[in-house]
Amino acid sequence: MDSVISIHNLVKRYGGVLALDHLDLTVQEGEIFGLLGPNGSGKTTVINCVLSLLKYDRGEIEVFGSPMKPSSYESKRNIGVVFQNVAVFEQMNVYENIDYFCSLYVTDRKMRQDCVEEALEFTGLSDCRKKKPKQLSGGLLRRLNIACGIAHRPKLIFMDEPTVAVDPQSRNHILEGIRQLNKNGSTIVYTSHYMEEVEQICTRLAILDHGRCIASGTADELKSMIRTGETVTVEGIALDETALQEIRAMENVFSVTYAEETLTIKYGSSGNLILLLHYLEDRKIAFGRVFSEKPTLNDVFLEITGKDLRD
Repeated sequence: MDSVISIHNLVKRYGGVLALDHLDLTVQEGEIFGLLGPNGSGKTTVINCVLSLLKYDRGEIEVFGSPMKPSSYESKRNIGVVFQNVAVFEQMNVYENIDYFCSLYVTDRKMRQDCVEEALEFTGLSDCRKKKPKQLSGGLLRRLNIACGIAHRPKLIFMDEPTVAVDPQSRNHILEGIRQLNKNGSTIVYTSHYMEEVEQICTRLAILDHGRCIASGTADELKSMIRTGETVTVEGIALDETALQEIRAMENVFSVTYAEETLTIKYGSSGNLILLLHYLEDRKIAFGRVFSEKPTLNDVFLEITGKDLRD
């Protein structure tokens, strides 16, 4: 499989701040590649460097097998960008906005017309073509933002938080659209703070922190890197210190937290819920709701970086 993006030893400083610290990263053709990290981790800086919108101090960036430079117009024609902040013209209607952005890449009028119609249908905006952006709901406005970024049929698409502050219906429509773009042949670089989305659609992931790639792989590969094998939560339970000490001493337990009558236990393996329930039953300890969860990507992020990506 060919590399669509290849980054080697990338360094970027903002004054005395090291934003990218000798970063190495590769995105393969056909991937939906999740780029994760807390605010300030370097995600946006990486994207801007790859797009040659930002100068960097040292390193190498190749896109489609060629060095990426400000004058790499042929490569840029095959790239689409959907930024987190909606960037459309308020004075133009939906059709005109998509047509304008598409015209930056496609000069042939007939071909552009086909591209715009395709983007309208793809994003479910065909019935809104004559509406101005201010007449659209938040979810439809996000869809317009996406349509403007993908109308020219790019081979590589950057999507930076495309589902922020949208309703569940629009979010599902956007995620399904991303899958379809990928099936149609586009490689996608996707950033999000919604871990369930990332796990749902991304084929491979990289976690950035302090400008470095600290872990990469599939969701299952990343989960296998951490200690947590299962998290059990028990709500509405009253425990004394003796019971807490006994639970901490149980097999496979490596973390126990207890606050506001909620017990959270992290185990180093799965299949521990029955043993815990037997313990509570034997000691006649009453409790409310109980649930067990396998490791999530947020568990991975929390254990590797010490931060919660949802914060």
